[in-house]
Amino acid sequence: MRGFLSPALRLNPTELQARFAGYSRGRRAKLAAVAQTTLIKADQWARGGSVDAPIADALSAAVTQPKPKKK
Repeated sequence: MRGFLSPALRLNPTELQARFAGYSRGRRAKLAAVAQTTLIKADQWARGGSVDAPIADALSAAVTQPKPKKK
């Protein structure tokens, strides 16, 4: 407890959010563009922050997309 205040809330990101946070900045920017959002909102989602449901769904879908085969 922090004095008379309520305890600090701890954000618990999901496995998809943790995987997204582990990507490089360029990869995160590309996935954010696929989800039609900004990198700032995508990073906020990766931390477990609050974002709109359509954005969260689009980012989840972008992270779970199959990756192209390496040549």
